[in-house]
Amino acid sequence: MPDGEAAAGMDAFATLSSPVRNALSERGFTTPTEPQRRAIPPLADGNNGLIIAPTGTGKTETAMLPVFSAIADAEDRFGISALYITPLRALNRDMRERLDWWGEQLDIDIDVRHGDTTQYQRQKQANDPPDVLVTTPETLQAMLTGKKLRKALSDVHHVVVDEVHELASAKRGAQLTIGLERLRELAGAFQRIGLSATVGSPDEVGKFLTGDRPFEVIEVDVDNRVEFEVVRPEVTNEDEALAGKLATDPEIASHVRTIRDIVRDHESVLVFVNTRQTAEALGSRFKSLGDPIEVHHGSLSKDVRIDVEDRFKAGELDALICTSSMELGIDVGRVDHVVQYNSPREVSRLLQRVGRAGHRLGVVSRGTVVTDHPDDTLEALAIARRAVSGEVEPARVHHGSLDTVANQIVGVVMDYGDVSARRAYEIITRAYPFRDLDEDDFRAVVRELSGNHLLWLDEDKDLLEKSGGTWQYFYANLSMIPDEETYDVHDISSRRQIGTLNEKFVLNFAAPGATFIQRGEMWRVNDVDDEEARVNVSPIEDPGGEVPSWVGSEIPVPAPVAGEVGELRDVAAPQFESGADREAVARDIAMRYPTDEATVRSALGPIEKQVEADAPIPTANRLVLEGSPRKVTLNSPYGHRVNETLGRLLSALIGQRTGSSVGMEVDPYRIEFDVPGKVRPTTFAEVLRETDPDHVEALLELALKRSDSLKFTLAQVAAKFGALKRYQGKGRFGGDRLLAALEDTPVYDEAIREVFHTDLAVAETVELLRRVRDGDVELAVAREPTAIGTGGRGSGTDLLVPENADASVIETVRDRIQNDRVLLACLHCKDWTRKTKVKRVRDPVACPECGATRVAALNPWDEETVKAVRAPEKDDEQERLTKRAYRSASLVQAHGKRAVVALAARGVGPHNAARIINKLREDEDDFYRDILEREREYARTQSFWD
Repeated sequence: MPDGEAAAGMDAFATLSSPVRNALSERGFTTPTEPQRRAIPPLADGNNGLIIAPTGTGKTETAMLPVFSAIADAEDRFGISALYITPLRALNRDMRERLDWWGEQLDIDIDVRHGDTTQYQRQKQANDPPDVLVTTPETLQAMLTGKKLRKALSDVHHVVVDEVHELASAKRGAQLTIGLERLRELAGAFQRIGLSATVGSPDEVGKFLTGDRPFEVIEVDVDNRVEFEVVRPEVTNEDEALAGKLATDPEIASHVRTIRDIVRDHESVLVFVNTRQTAEALGSRFKSLGDPIEVHHGSLSKDVRIDVEDRFKAGELDALICTSSMELGIDVGRVDHVVQYNSPREVSRLLQRVGRAGHRLGVVSRGTVVTDHPDDTLEALAIARRAVSGEVEPARVHHGSLDTVANQIVGVVMDYGDVSARRAYEIITRAYPFRDLDEDDFRAVVRELSGNHLLWLDEDKDLLEKSGGTWQYFYANLSMIPDEETYDVHDISSRRQIGTLNEKFVLNFAAPGATFIQRGEMWRVNDVDDEEARVNVSPIEDPGGEVPSWVGSEIPVPAPVAGEVGELRDVAAPQFESGADREAVARDIAMRYPTDEATVRSALGPIEKQVEADAPIPTANRLVLEGSPRKVTLNSPYGHRVNETLGRLLSALIGQRTGSSVGMEVDPYRIEFDVPGKVRPTTFAEVLRETDPDHVEALLELALKRSDSLKFTLAQVAAKFGALKRYQGKGRFGGDRLLAALEDTPVYDEAIREVFHTDLAVAETVELLRRVRDGDVELAVAREPTAIGTGGRGSGTDLLVPENADASVIETVRDRIQNDRVLLACLHCKDWTRKTKVKRVRDPVACPECGATRVAALNPWDEETVKAVRAPEKDDEQERLTKRAYRSASLVQAHGKRAVVALAARGVGPHNAARIINKLREDEDDFYRDILEREREYARTQSFWD
């Protein structure tokens, strides 16, 4: 270290009190880390601060040393001097272990409080408060209402918020900001310190933390601290042999082999995956190989997670396969390499994950991204380059979430018993996400709460008072995380809980005898106890099990990342057009990205084929439409949210124009539409050019009213407003009725806001449509399906879908059909229709209105057939559709759900469904093989169909 920096380091420690300096000497800390050198002086002066630095650079001590110094110097300590708030309970345990040493040295009492803290310990903390309390955002909510704890909290002088970037993008973080303003009412002004991973909007996160009060940002650049390599494994002879051992295809075997080799070349490796399903599937592969590798994710029980963390830290395990559960700094000891399996989807996620490697000062964090198809590879290249350049996504703060306002109005009333509406409004709008909250919106929320009996509103006195429902609501809603029922999974042989399963998975799959994978091991369901929400299982060795299908959103790829994939295509295509071969183009790109030529070469195939076919290349400045029978694809490298927004908009407008429903499927680079036969890509081009960008938001809201996502979100928001009691249940008060009942309320307004914020990108889509209209973005139509258009994520080799392993293929076909939607229509009363997933259909298939069993199973978008059946006078086309519907209903009447399954297959109408069923297959796998045969025949002959 140069003399100037060494002096600055000594100056940083010199700002601390002598007890802390003595403890530093005893601990062996003679030289501060870079964050400590830069942050300790302003924090020791009492300034608010946001510390942004990679994992392993001493952020926790950076924040806490000035806090410890102030506490050690304080003459009078009667309550809680500092709160250390972490988003995960598991981090509480780590923080307690890390801070206890300092507490012992400085005679500072440190304790932890969260949802699992015993009543005895809570009482002890209330009667004799610790100097420093490590807690969670939700536990702070509960503490603010306790009589003794309020007195203890009135002495708070410092609040440290760990992983503040994670909270800034969540409603629980928005709730915390108001909680901190409620704390300020008790304690007066206090110092706020935030610890954050690298984030693209430090000022926004700082304002979020401080309520837009003065603060300093101390940011440590990631330059030269992280190294990445993106690889797409090539299949070798070894992989051919390994594929047989793993009962998978050689490409998947190459992924497993590549990860295994990386693990064997290092001492301790974290293998990050994007979903729990992939974690379980990959874990089961390594279990079969006998490698000392375990699985770690949020659906495993606390005991299991702690066990694998401790074994990894002790060196008993070579690697952990983990999800985001391991992103937030849980201490698992030294990690010397990180593998990311598939693109991490976001720059911030890659930095956070790879930052776990080299978990000590001066060590470069190294990571390998293993990809598996062209989109995945190009996306990973873009993310890795942007990570090294520090081009990180901004935090997406939930501004003005009205269900959070509702929750916190009740919290303020709990604080005081009764409070003026004006004071509650002023407290809430001091929090940064609510600084622009309109007073009329606030009062609408108050009236909704009053109408739901969660508080009393005295309009004359402008007073909010507790009601009989206040206490019960508040303690049932300490968290803004939506309630989702889970079942505990217990191993009856060891009597241990091994994890949890989603309620939908249990209801639809976990019947006695069913098998599945968890912790990378096979389990058989013995019984399900619905009252105790418990699934009892026993371990088995059976390669035919399913992977638990947890419900979770796909990590959305941001528009700038998808746009860079478009730019890469734009770089490669002209070189192919000028006659360059793939090796030369790959060599050119590999010079600018952290990868090898072979990996780039494998990703360039679809671009080269597109150029050879003289088809337009979709880029950030060119959208490309293409079609095949009953399908139109819009190639749009604009990321998940823009494509979701465009897709919903176009589905609604095309549907309105044709009078038929239009289905859609979205990924970051294309939108695939299922359309009526008469719709062509040119129809979409006309709509794109003609749509007024100024009307997009209103059109989307109209489109959302028919969507399941709005109804689902509305139910969750309604629960937070107390407008939907859990005991009513969805069956007694369905989504359509709920929508009708709440449409003119702040509950509906918040549901719309949340869907717009979470799923859509309205402003960006409006801008894209303006650029299309102005000619800045070209709109091209391909003559036929293109290599890029048909090469989406779904066409890549999936970890769970090997191409040439028959059992796995059949399982995939079964899963896909069971999860497809079907439109059931009664042809007796002709009044009842219902869209549902195939797996939810039960024998006998009957109309719930009239009891008849003459029920047709139709494509989910086939309202035309329903209209034809109901038409009093029919034209020739309606007559044809009606006959087809009655043939479908006859099959369902004779064969029940088996007919529904066959009719739900792709390209299998009543005629072919009857041929499949008439084979009278006793073995279910053979039944699905017959379906697959018909689907393949349809795919081969599809071009001849209108």
